[in-house]
Amino acid sequence: MDDARVKAKALYEARATGCPIPPFTDEQPALDMRDGYAIQRELVGMLTAGGDRVVGYKAGLTSVPMQQMLGVDTPDYGPVLGSTVYESGATVPGGAFIAPKVEAEIVFRLGMPLQGPGVTVAAAREAISEVMAGLEIVDSRIEGWRIRLADTIADLASNGAVVLGPPVALPDDCDVRLIGMAFSRDGELVATGAGAAALGDPVAVVAWLANVLGEHGVTLEAGQLIMTGALHAAVPMSPGDSFVAEFDRLGTVTLHVDDAPTPQA
Repeated sequence: MDDARVKAKALYEARATGCPIPPFTDEQPALDMRDGYAIQRELVGMLTAGGDRVVGYKAGLTSVPMQQMLGVDTPDYGPVLGSTVYESGATVPGGAFIAPKVEAEIVFRLGMPLQGPGVTVAAAREAISEVMAGLEIVDSRIEGWRIRLADTIADLASNGAVVLGPPVALPDDCDVRLIGMAFSRDGELVATGAGAAALGDPVAVVAWLANVLGEHGVTLEAGQLIMTGALHAAVPMSPGDSFVAEFDRLGTVTLHVDDAPTPQA
């Protein structure tokens, strides 16, 4: 546990200074998922002690190619912090990130709590009150994105920020797997995707999170956000960029980046 605190403190300072750190797995290749979550819990404690709060959770590694890249067969997760949530049209400070990239994804808000284990996809859908188009800024406090599984888990699943479109009710006849999306940077189409890219079904991501967190006595609470994972490969973000994701049935979400320089990883 002392080692987890030391590593969490290094990540905490990297977040504060914008100076990335070497991967923990460079010196300790045997670090695994459990070690990563131990570091993550310590880091979350430091951030909430400093006044931030957990307003939901994000799932990462929800696509098969990303899992294969890191040699795993399961997603990972991290908290969504209140200080990192923006509304559509926001201008975010580019200098607040180290090596940011942007991903479009589907985001839910829960209308009732979910506690695993045993949460089904049907129960997860019943608990969802709203759905939103989302843009996640992923960022790494690890030098050059040289992450292995324990590194990204420790680093809050590489979460940077999220921009949310207007919330809409989830229609009963809506198959979230089939929601299509077109993603543009500075007016140029750079990616397309559909809901099924996220673990086969974004609603299944909610059930997965509830069950995994339930093993640790954590309940997904009413009102919390659930970020369900990227629908395409992440796109690098630079000062002055503008991003637009247009979703079938969910509308449009936009993000602008100010011209402040972003630190080099």
